[in-house]
Amino acid sequence: MSITAAIVLYAVTWFMVFFIVLPIRFVSQGDTGEVVPGTPKSAPATEMVGRKARLTTVIAAGVWVVLAGIILSGVISVRDLDVRGVMTE
Repeated sequence: MSITAAIVLYAVTWFMVFFIVLPIRFVSQGDTGEVVPGTPKSAPATEMVGRKARLTTVIAAGVWVVLAGIILSGVISVRDLDVRGVMTE
């Protein structure tokens, strides 16, 4: 795996984990009953994006290590994912 591939794998992993972490413990302004004028009720009541980004970085690093290990060990390769080869056999 090249350096570029490793960085791209980490970036994709980070964003996938981030979108999973974002809705965890989400409290909207409508839930708290304190809606700031000019914002929708579904807007977040507290700012937790920085905390969730740090949590995502830690979790994504662990997931990336596992994925990179699988790729580098050769347990799963591109040939295993070749759909056309399976259909012609």
